Amino acid sequence: MAKVYLGVNMEFVRSGDKSFEWGVEKAAELGYEFVEPMVHWGRELLSEAGYFHSVSMLDDPYRVKRACEKAGIRLSGLSAHCPLCKPEISGEYLKQAVRFAAECGAPGVNTDEGPKPAWTTADEDHVLMRYVLREAALLAEARDIWIGLEPHQQYSKTPEGLDRIYHLVDSPAIGINFDTGNSYLSGQDPYQWLERVLGRLVHLHAKDIALAQSKNERGKVTGTPVGCACGEGVIDWQKVMNICRNSSRDIVFSVECGTVEQAESSIKHLRKCL
Repeated sequence: MAKVYLGVNMEFVRSGDKSFEWGVEKAAELGYEFVEPMVHWGRELLSEAGYFHSVSMLDDPYRVKRACEKAGIRLSGLSAHCPLCKPEISGEYLKQAVRFAAECGAPGVNTDEGPKPAWTTADEDHVLMRYVLREAALLAEARDIWIGLEPHQQYSKTPEGLDRIYHLVDSPAIGINFDTGNSYLSGQDPYQWLERVLGRLVHLHAKDIALAQSKNERGKVTGTPVGCACGEGVIDWQKVMNICRNSSRDIVFSVECGTVEQAESSIKHLRKCL
């Protein structure tokens, strides 16, 4: 039986205008065992000033490693979302994220197909995605890093669409980062979908959806940046955990919420389910 661990995506400190290091310390203080940092290219004003949690991949990867070691917390993966349909953006970004993950000690990187170009066809988009994923998988295989594909955009909003992206490249490095909230908002049954990808699951975004958001957006959108506190929305977390315990590998639930208060409420609820 697989173990379930509790982690938190660093988005929980976004609205607090706090730095990456502050967020890591706060996650540990709340009792989380893992964090999922977000990485970016180049330099970004708010991050450099300490008002935003994202980490530049021009920084020393040991910055991430040391912050986690100091706080006594581990890395569940890196949030490295990039538009796979746009290789001029995602090609080098995703490869750099894989290298960064290997050096900072993260086991994998999470991504999705992102917004598509306005002028390409669906078949052309899948060729572009195959190119990006094949190049990134070559680096990931050599470093024992996984690439988690997330249901989030126009093609991955259905189980069949996510499967098509997954099967573009035959690589042991490629798996599924399942998002409970995105799958629900896209109009799917998140539990049936999770069962479908369980053998390929490498990471899970624990995202709950408030009832008001569900009424307004379900079936109309393909995802959302963050959800409400786990236990305050529509997702049955005990059911999700029971499914994940049948996985062939241990799984980290990386909570995706928008505030420190929601992160605190989430871990209290998820601990009851554990």
